[in-house]
Amino acid sequence: MNEEGRSTGLRPGNGATPDPQGVHDPVLPPLEARSLVRTFVGGNGSELRVLRGVDLRVHVGEAVSVTGASGAGKSTLLHLLGALDRPTAGEIFVDGTPLSGLDDESVCRIRNHHVGFVFQFHHLLRDFTALENVMMPRLIAGRTRPEAEDGARRLLESVGLGQRLEHRPRQLSGGEQQRVAVARALANDPVVLLADEPSGNLDRRTSEQLHDLLFQLKDDHDLAMVLVTHNRALAARADRVMQLDNGILGEGEGSL
Repeated sequence: MNEEGRSTGLRPGNGATPDPQGVHDPVLPPLEARSLVRTFVGGNGSELRVLRGVDLRVHVGEAVSVTGASGAGKSTLLHLLGALDRPTAGEIFVDGTPLSGLDDESVCRIRNHHVGFVFQFHHLLRDFTALENVMMPRLIAGRTRPEAEDGARRLLESVGLGQRLEHRPRQLSGGEQQRVAVARALANDPVVLLADEPSGNLDRRTSEQLHDLLFQLKDDHDLAMVLVTHNRALAARADRVMQLDNGILGEGEGSL
């Protein structure tokens, strides 16, 4: 946990707008999914059911990896867990609060304050420095510029980029760009970290360094972490390995 402390402000089941000054309830899992269904409708009206009643509970400090064949719905599941998409049926809870009872603005606030994302492609703003990229979510969350800069600087130092603060993405290596993306994901002190093939574009050595960093930060910040990956070594480091097959999530090493 960082020196600013947890800032979730969620209250179980009341559907209220989250208060950024609230405190994480240690009794409740930071992330829980119950009976998630996600169906997509094609142009001809046909339905494709990608997820068929997925259940998942992730506790503080726990890492869960999700494996499965390409097209199994792993990224779809991650997008639901991170409130980037809404399920067709089922419920997602963040610190005990059901997202289905919230309007879009409140869901967006939860996502921005309490969930961090690391994608395969870093999605950094190319015209901004590393420091500015990490400051951005903090500024959007309402912090003053000095607060945003101080927190972003500390995060970049924690991922080994204290000497690269003023470099733009094109001046950084692939591994360094992804480290900036990791720091940005932690900018607002989330309770949940979601990573979708975070080392998919990196060489083996750089990938291993990034994996070490992710697990170190998970421990340092008491994060509930969900990793979607085809990388066997990364998946095996998690506390639990889950397989998504035919829309069902189950225990097991699965098909990487």
